[in-house]
Amino acid sequence: MTSAAVPPPALRNTPASLNAARRERDLAALPGEVVDVLVVGLGATGAGAALDAASRGLSVAAVDAHDLAFGTSRWSSKLIHGGLRYLASGQVDVAHESAVERGVLMCRTAPHLVRALPFVLPLTPLVSRSQAAVSRAGLLAGDALRLAARTPRSVLPGPRRLSAVETLRLAPALRPYGLRGGLLSWDGQLADDARLVTAIARTAAAHGARILTRCRAVELTGGGALVRDELTGREITVRARAVVNAAGVWAGGLVDGVRLRPSRGTHLVLAAESLRGLSAGMHVPIPGAASRFMLVIPQGDGRVHVGLTDEPADGPIPDVPEPTPGEVGFLLDILGSALDVPVRRSEVLGAFAGLRPLLAGGEGATADLSRRHAVLTSRDGVVTIVGGKLTTYRRMAQDAVDAAVARRGLPAGPSRTASLPLVGAAPRDRLDALDAPRRLVQRYGTEAPLLAALGKEDPALLEPVVPGLPVLGVELAWGALHEGALDAGDLLDRRTRIGLVAADRAAALPAAESLLPRSAVH
Repeated sequence: MTSAAVPPPALRNTPASLNAARRERDLAALPGEVVDVLVVGLGATGAGAALDAASRGLSVAAVDAHDLAFGTSRWSSKLIHGGLRYLASGQVDVAHESAVERGVLMCRTAPHLVRALPFVLPLTPLVSRSQAAVSRAGLLAGDALRLAARTPRSVLPGPRRLSAVETLRLAPALRPYGLRGGLLSWDGQLADDARLVTAIARTAAAHGARILTRCRAVELTGGGALVRDELTGREITVRARAVVNAAGVWAGGLVDGVRLRPSRGTHLVLAAESLRGLSAGMHVPIPGAASRFMLVIPQGDGRVHVGLTDEPADGPIPDVPEPTPGEVGFLLDILGSALDVPVRRSEVLGAFAGLRPLLAGGEGATADLSRRHAVLTSRDGVVTIVGGKLTTYRRMAQDAVDAAVARRGLPAGPSRTASLPLVGAAPRDRLDALDAPRRLVQRYGTEAPLLAALGKEDPALLEPVVPGLPVLGVELAWGALHEGALDAGDLLDRRTRIGLVAADRAAALPAAESLLPRSAVH
């Protein structure tokens, strides 16, 4: 082969590359194999289980009826948090686990995707002095959790009291009248929850896992599953020595005896201008709800997310939950209680909702249900993992694989994922030295120069997909080439988050469709 025939590095597949061609090959090989572990569901926990098992040397197939991060994992607040709320409600073990897993992500496995974000709790007239004292004590307890989790202050600074002037500098839209100052704290913020799932899945693929989207588990047993390829309608039997059900809110539809009580969390998408250039997150107390706050979170892309609700989601489970008008109004009302000029409903650019797969536990409010995760094993050996939250996905996956390994006596050592960097991860000083646009480094880590190289092949790809938004054409191209995106929805709604605002999605759709043929390069 001559050098002219060698594709540039950005077009070459690696063991972590996912695309249509690899999916076809992996799917074709499955009927003749018996894999050690079959994972159903490719949200954070399912992708994490695939990585955990594959990194122990087990053969793995992981399937999802839709796409990576199609369900709950893309509808989060995009926070990797230390569990302060759980500490306040007496769930010390959950809070400590959250703090530990936050440290794992920020310091070892995904420092390119998780960064420290300052939060301000404004001390408005609606926050009594006793409430302020309790909140300050809680923040100090949260800092003790950070210390217990061995996360250094260089990664997460400590909390402190702010003057009114300092508070308004960070959050200019606050109502100054009666403002006594604020409480400053720090937590972890994800560049993007769906990007985290993509990184986990690709790291699993690099360890040999077969990552198969658009493959629906029609029937599930302890020995495998009947799987339907949603692109062709063809059904195949996947045989497995162990099966992990990580289907989230849909888990109960695959295995008898799994009782869930889903909770809907809704967020609003606002333009940053609506909050006058907010440079920190905000905790806004919810009246009448102890230890519950509304979150106002700048996204760094000209958008701010405001959330979240915690409402029972009764009835059939939809593929894509929809916020209710009442939830939108509730969030605007709480936000307006702290602002100088309330945000009007016409200023809401978009809204999204996700369903939490909470274990059923009584008839009270879903906000009071425990966020502990649980590993359940059916009579025929299917291991189901439910509950929990995005921050603790890795521990949830570890516990599920531990149970599957023990149940089936699989030849595997202990979990390695607490120290296993995800695709793109590197120490902060190495990331800072990369020769690539900052946006790409913050979302792709050490792979950012490869995306930039795609732009050298086609300079138009280094331009924004939609004027006024930061998403670049190379991000869509990379999603099709290496991240398993099979259609425009995968690119716009999960590999990037353009789809959170309907008008932006419509404007970007032609570009996404034009870049999909690039996935044929292999």
